[in-house]
Amino acid sequence: MKPDDFLAVRFEGHRPHLKAVAYRMLGSLAEAEDAVQEAWLRLARSDAGDIDNLGGWLTTVVGRVCLDMLRARKGRREEPLEARLPDPVVSREDAADPEQQALLADSVGLALLVVLESLTPAERLAFVLHDMFGLPFEQIAPIVDRTPSAAKKLASRARQRVRGSAPSPDPDLTAQRRVVDAFLAAARGGDFDALLAILDPDVVLRADGGMLTNGMKIIRSAAAVAGQAATFQRMATTAATHPALINGLPGLVNTIDGQPISVMSFTVADGRIAAIDILSDPDRLAYLDLT
Repeated sequence: MKPDDFLAVRFEGHRPHLKAVAYRMLGSLAEAEDAVQEAWLRLARSDAGDIDNLGGWLTTVVGRVCLDMLRARKGRREEPLEARLPDPVVSREDAADPEQQALLADSVGLALLVVLESLTPAERLAFVLHDMFGLPFEQIAPIVDRTPSAAKKLASRARQRVRGSAPSPDPDLTAQRRVVDAFLAAARGGDFDALLAILDPDVVLRADGGMLTNGMKIIRSAAAVAGQAATFQRMATTAATHPALINGLPGLVNTIDGQPISVMSFTVADGRIAAIDILSDPDRLAYLDLT
């Protein structure tokens, strides 16, 4: 095997981990692919023989690339990232390929990714690399041009934001699915009271229809979300609903005549639905693997 071929094989062994890091950093599957590809290009241009820990080196490179991409977003003064749902990772409940399993590790739900996108780029990197992947602050510090102590403070600030804003899903997927099934039954019946009973009082619904709806709509509180009963009923009775895992959590893929019209993710906490995230942007649905 040629040296370049051997290096490519070694890189492919790290690809699932690198894409998982990039996805948590960027919330975009396409941009995560771009970040991983850039890491490969940098590796191919380097003297790989001088790299003692290839996995650590690649993780650091992907972290730097993602940090630059996040800072570029801020520099372009794009609309607030909260106005756009992150890309969902959709899989069947009974199967997931190794790359999806890596992406879904720790059940990084859409509700958590929305909170991550509200952090500064440096806070997000410190939190993702340390809290989600266990990198020491000594390794994170050079990426964000901080001391290890300052990098630790970045992660601490991010952790406080996450704990205060992102609900923690219940650990039992089967119990979560029962709650989602109860939601679907109440939706089909247009039953306001039944919907109200399974919603957390502080539930947040985010619906991203892309250009069709001028971005993401946000509805807060159980009464306001249950007030969408007619909309839920129309969806549940006109579309075919398919159970799926959305970022490792129970959700639904809704189709009409076999074509996906929306992906719904539910965060169930303490037996009630704490967050509902709906992606119905046709351009972004077309990009997802929903077979």
